[in-house]
Amino acid sequence: MKKEYKTDIKNVAYDYKISDFLKQLDKGAFLTTQYAGENNVMTIGWAQIGIIWRKPVMTVLVRKSRHTKTLLDGSKEFTVSVPLNCDMQKELAHCGTVSGKDEDKISTQKLKILESEKINTPCLDMLGLHYECMVLYQTEIKLSELDEIVNDTWYQDGDTHTMYIAEIVNTRSIE
Repeated sequence: MKKEYKTDIKNVAYDYKISDFLKQLDKGAFLTTQYAGENNVMTIGWAQIGIIWRKPVMTVLVRKSRHTKTLLDGSKEFTVSVPLNCDMQKELAHCGTVSGKDEDKISTQKLKILESEKINTPCLDMLGLHYECMVLYQTEIKLSELDEIVNDTWYQDGDTHTMYIAEIVNTRSIE
């Protein structure tokens, strides 16, 4: 049974608790996108936060085979919810192995959504950091230009990623 808590939401700088973000990323975070009335959530383990074009950005990678990619290509926006001080490992594992084509993971995992402030895609209502992001640029990973060791380790099946560089337009913390 999940512990109920009173939601204390505050707007924070994009780099607030960035070391906590990086530590949790190894265990996973949730990427949510919404397009044509459909919400979908998936687990990510690869992301970067930094500055490009004088904007705070988050870079994420989504495999071309993922249902999320279709929605993300349509909406050009996403949220990343990073669980902190709460146990979401079961949900992260499920959302990383089941396709949104096959089930509504938000519903089956009893995840609560929270309306975003600056974009249409909601974030997840849970303790942690929440980034609202708008895609600035995307590109397909080209296997012919990729380091051979990386290629052999991550792309033996040819299922490459699309890399999305997105402006972080809002960051909130729920503590």
